[in-house]
Amino acid sequence: MASTAPNIPEYSVSELAGSVRRTLENAFGLVRVRGEISGFKAYASGHGYFDLKDADANVAAVMWKGNLARLNFRPEDGLEVVATGKLSSYPKSSKYQLVVERMEVAGVGALLKQIEERRRRLEAEGLFDRARKPARPFLPRHIGVVTSPSGAVIRDILHRLSDRFPRRVTLWPVPVQGDGAAAKIAAAIAGFNAMPEGRRPDLLIVARGGGSIEDLMAFNEEVVVRAAAASAIPLISAVGHETDTTLIDYASALRAPTPTAAAELAVPVRADLLDTLAELSLRAQRGERRARELRRERLAALASRLPRPAALAGLARQRLDEAGERLPRALGGRARLLRARLSASGDRLTPRLLTHHVARERALLGSPRATPNPALLKARIGSARAALAATFRLAESLSPQAVLARGFVLVKNADGKLVRRSADAAGAPRLDLVFVDGEVAVQPTAANTGARPPRREAGPASAPAASQGTLL
Repeated sequence: MASTAPNIPEYSVSELAGSVRRTLENAFGLVRVRGEISGFKAYASGHGYFDLKDADANVAAVMWKGNLARLNFRPEDGLEVVATGKLSSYPKSSKYQLVVERMEVAGVGALLKQIEERRRRLEAEGLFDRARKPARPFLPRHIGVVTSPSGAVIRDILHRLSDRFPRRVTLWPVPVQGDGAAAKIAAAIAGFNAMPEGRRPDLLIVARGGGSIEDLMAFNEEVVVRAAAASAIPLISAVGHETDTTLIDYASALRAPTPTAAAELAVPVRADLLDTLAELSLRAQRGERRARELRRERLAALASRLPRPAALAGLARQRLDEAGERLPRALGGRARLLRARLSASGDRLTPRLLTHHVARERALLGSPRATPNPALLKARIGSARAALAATFRLAESLSPQAVLARGFVLVKNADGKLVRRSADAAGAPRLDLVFVDGEVAVQPTAANTGARPPRREAGPASAPAASQGTLL
């Protein structure tokens, strides 16, 4: 049987893929597809690749960098959107795909869009400014909790507070979802702030367990956000699980990922504080002991640099010894000088000199050229008497008798000459001691002629003085 060529056009793979692509783009030049985002991935180039799916089908989608940057929301898995674009194909994988030009949220996505728009508006008003939030107390005395009284949230909070640091807790029961829940939550926050100073809590916790975005919607309401932002009491928001985010989280002073974590943020661990206090006390004791030892060491170092008292007094003691050594010689020289002056003054005081002065004054008074003036004469006589009296007083003070009256004794030998040295006294057969009231004759002996015995110190228990011999 002869074969005949079929009357069918022949295409290459590339021609067929290109024809399919043109057919899809011509037939579906602009379409709107509603579906849920799945497997979204943004490449380093800035393009986004994902799937749009519903319960029965799945369509690959791509959104180029420029269009993706113009979106007012962040594409995430599970977000329902309405995508606008054209249907095309990718020849290398024989897959068709939707090239998305515009995209907007739908369903829950629309709800998220609404929340996002509200967030931007409230943020522009400054309600989320952290600088305006009151500071959280380190250890509050009284904690207020806004939550449902029947859920596990309040039990978890109380249990965690009891484990860490028991505090006084006041519960303001409210519904956490459904109609009217937002207004009651806002009223509870305002009610705690309106309490008098003695009863008002130091810290607030607004808490709820996890749920869908619809369940948590009460905490996205504007009335709740404004009440949290206006709270003068520091507020910790603990709504949903760690991945859930509501607008009250932005308006509160602090956000906790879970209600249990909110209790952990509210109070420190009492046992840790006691350990820290004990450690600080021990460190303070060690520091004080070390400081005391350091001061003692510094004092010892300074004391070692000071001169010894014996060294300080040594020079003065040496000077005193030298002065004591010179004192007897000085006293002897002074006595000899006084005796010499006394002898010279005694030689000058002669009756002949006094008689001469008296005769001269009489001659002057008897001179016929002098005109006697009784007043002047009386004054001159008084002056002369005063001068004479002073002269006699000087003579008396320099007189040997006055010296003898002060306890001094003159020593004379048998010839009546003064004996000035002990060696001269030792060879004399007899000595005369001249006192103020008379003379006493003595005979020197060998025991009396040596050097003067050392001086004995007097004391309360001193023995009787040893015999020193006699001069008789």
